[in-house]
Amino acid sequence: MPFPSRRTVLTSALGVTAAAAVPLLGGTAAATPGARGRAETYRPRLHFSPAKNWINDPNGLIHHEGRWHLFFQYNPEGDVWGNMSWGHAVSSDLLHWEERPVAIAHDEQEMIFSGSVVYDERNTSGLGSADRPPLVAIYTSTLKDDSGLQRQSLAYSTDAGETWTKYAGNPVLDIGARDFRDPSVFWHADSGRWVMALALPTEYKIRFYASDDLKSWRQLSDFGPLGATGGIWECPNLFPLGDRWVLLVSLNPGGPAGGSATQYFTGTFDGTTFSPDPEQGTRWVDHGADCYAGITYNDAPDGRRVFLPWMNNWLYADRVPTTPWRGAMGFPRELALHNGRLTQAPVHELESLRTRTLLSLTDATAPEGTRRLLADTGQFYELEAVLAPESPATSAFGLDIRTGGGSYTRVGYDTAAGELYIDRRSSGDVGFAAEFPGVHRAPLALPDGGLDLRILVDASSVEVYAAGGTVCLTDQIFPDPSACALRAYADGGAVGIETLRVRALRSALRG
Repeated sequence: MPFPSRRTVLTSALGVTAAAAVPLLGGTAAATPGARGRAETYRPRLHFSPAKNWINDPNGLIHHEGRWHLFFQYNPEGDVWGNMSWGHAVSSDLLHWEERPVAIAHDEQEMIFSGSVVYDERNTSGLGSADRPPLVAIYTSTLKDDSGLQRQSLAYSTDAGETWTKYAGNPVLDIGARDFRDPSVFWHADSGRWVMALALPTEYKIRFYASDDLKSWRQLSDFGPLGATGGIWECPNLFPLGDRWVLLVSLNPGGPAGGSATQYFTGTFDGTTFSPDPEQGTRWVDHGADCYAGITYNDAPDGRRVFLPWMNNWLYADRVPTTPWRGAMGFPRELALHNGRLTQAPVHELESLRTRTLLSLTDATAPEGTRRLLADTGQFYELEAVLAPESPATSAFGLDIRTGGGSYTRVGYDTAAGELYIDRRSSGDVGFAAEFPGVHRAPLALPDGGLDLRILVDASSVEVYAAGGTVCLTDQIFPDPSACALRAYADGGAVGIETLRVRALRSALRG
């Protein structure tokens, strides 16, 4: 964009424009969380986390009878990975979650790995009735014996997901493999049958199957290898979006920030074969360190495509400094395609949590060398901004969030490299794992209109949506609760703050 020369300069002691007359706010940026939240320093206020114990991948996402169901990999017996079962939570709005009893529990023979839930409205499986069609869970049954075989099994519910019964004829698909998992199942209307996508992790392939009744499956085709193959492939999810089909494939390790990440492919699907669009390189859903194993909701109303990831990374997931829980989900995102690229935005339900505007700036300038305090924002909030360099000499600019006591997390732009980044090296507690501190980058050409940012900050995370949601970065952070300030910074030259607005949010935490 052009480098404007006439702006209000941030020169006051607090770094806000005199015209804006925005005071430094006290620690009232958001509603006080419940007693449980006060006692648990890093407990998310906007994201789902279990009351206690370990979680990882989201499973069986489905909207049914007015409720959003979240099933998830869960250890009911401890805060590290093991005893894999399906935990369960429900919500009417994707914000306020009620944790339910364990849905499908491990037993002496098997652990319950990732999978899908579908509404068998036609009772094709015969596991329900015409009057009471079942919800059917299709999951990977991982044997606990020395074989370690992974097979696909069913469980079903005729009470809207409250209780589940394992199918007596399990497994329904077994090829005698140790790495054969994460079924993603949906009804393909054009062919009038169920379709399953399964990962062959060490072969970098996704295999497709078809069924008329969810119990007998026949192989259709394979996709891959393609894109990133630096680690095993997991958690496929195939779905239509606009006039294309999108295939999500999670990868661990080999992500752009190291460790875990999720790539995506666009193309066509004829009910048998997924054909990727030509000249398709590696494309990442998120360039941050903490967005993995994400899948989308079946049967979301109004044609919505809602994506939910696990907000963690296998490099250090068992060491993050939280208690008595370990692990959280990312914030639900609405997906769309624009010019063949995935775009993402926090679901619109977030707007219902907004309370008041904490800070509003327009047409301001942060001079070269700026490290100026803008406002006290609290621990969780929503920020929208448009920033642009005012000089060709401006080498870097951006915002420091959760600043205080010598710590901060930087959301910045490197003009020479053409990269957006999150720098969490000084974000608070970073010493629990050598792999945790770092700078995570995403290529992004600076648009003529400036860098537009939407940032969702929670007690222990930051999610950045840039350039209309075409570039995203998600990172966990573990700052001191007192680190609640927001700063602007600019190196080499000034940066223009076209707009900057910070909104307080109510806590969505129950209890």
